[in-house]
Amino acid sequence: MFESIGWGEIVVLIVAGLFILGPERLPEAAAWLGRSVRKMRDFATGARQQLREEMGPEFDEYRKPLEDLRNLRSFDPKRAVTQHLFDGDSDPLGLNEINGNGSNGGTKPNGHPAPAAQQTEPLKPGEKPPVDPDAT
Repeated sequence: MFESIGWGEIVVLIVAGLFILGPERLPEAAAWLGRSVRKMRDFATGARQQLREEMGPEFDEYRKPLEDLRNLRSFDPKRAVTQHLFDGDSDPLGLNEINGNGSNGGTKPNGHPAPAAQQTEPLKPGEKPPVDPDAT
């Protein structure tokens, strides 16, 4: 109920109550507010309990879709899509391999084995680079 009210707002309300009611009536107002909130909570609990007793086992069947809707309130589509696409991979683009600090045992980000590092000599002046006929 009061999830969106933070400590800053509570302090502002207390200070405003102190100025409006004065220090002599503020404790009485706080006690009245506490009793009222407690009564409202007891009424809500009693109504829920009465509804549960009257409906019996069907109460839980109707409550489940409401709980699912309440869970959708905290749904983050960006996180859900990222998790679905990358299956929880901490390095989905393989940037750790490029930087040289990867730890996936010699495999590429797509799962294929990485080719062995080949030491090639630089081309001599006037020498043409080798051509791969399969690549063209």
